[in-house]
Formats: sequence, C-alpha cells, structure tokens
Amino acid sequence: MVEQGEQMPKKDLFTKILAIAGTVLVWLPLLAPLLFFVGRIVAGRRGLIDYLMPAELFPAVLLGGGALLWAALRARLRQKLIGWSLGVAVGALVGSQALAVVTGLASGAREPVGVWWALVLALLGVYTLAVIVIGVGGGLLLRELLYRGKE
Repeated sequence: MVEQGEQMPKKDLFTKILAIAGTVLVWLPLLAPLLFFVGRIVAGRRGLIDYLMPAELFPAVLLGGGALLWAALRARLRQKLIGWSLGVAVGALVGSQALAVVTGLASGAREPVGVWWALVLALLGVYTLAVIVIGVGGGLLLRELLYRGKE
C-alpha cells in the first residue's frame, strides 16, 4: 500500500520501453562474440571468440544499464540488483584499464604474462559477470513489468 504523499510506482509504456531497450543493449555485447563465433564456424573458418568485445562495447552496456536503472527506479523494482551490478561493472572495467596502463600492459611495454596480466584478466572477468547480472536483472524487471498483474 502506498502511504499518503507517496507516488505510485510507474509501470507505464515509457518504463517498459526503457526496460526493453536497456536489456537489449546490455545483452548485445555479451551475445555478439558468440554470434561471430558461430558465423565463423558456419563459414567453415576456425572459431575464435573475442573475449575483449564486451569491454570494447562498454558504451552499449553503460547506455543500456542506465536505461535499466532508470526503469527500475521508475517502477521501484530491482533497483539494488541493477544499480550495484552496474557500479561493479564500471569499477571493474576502469580498474582493469587503469591497471593495464600503470603496469605497461596496455602500451606493450610489458609482456602479457604473470600476475599483473592475470589480475587484469580477472577484473575483466568480474566486469563480464557484472554485465551478465545486469542483463539478468533487466530480464527479471521486464518479467515483472510485462506479466505481473496479468495472472
């Protein structure tokens, strides 16, 4: 029940469009490497997966995550899941990039081996897992926005 003076959660068309667009934008960088991998296999070439593509497509993740967070705030649903995972994704990606620059991995001054390389890859892994969590949060938000109340 909504207290007097509080606003009702907004589950209107705009909120649903934000959630749909945000979910698509977040999943795109995760699915693109897999689609290119399958395309190479179908074309008869050796299958390669570009594990850096989700990081390279970070603007789509940021835009989609922002749209999902806005939709979650409007609907008052899944705010913490989407907000925290977006924060972790941004922090992990910035951390991995900063570490790569500081250690010389980004410029090629240092060979990509050893503990620093492993730490940069671990932060990229954390980033990718956080993006997956954002995408799952978007799917859950969509389910609640589109199907809740129709039961």
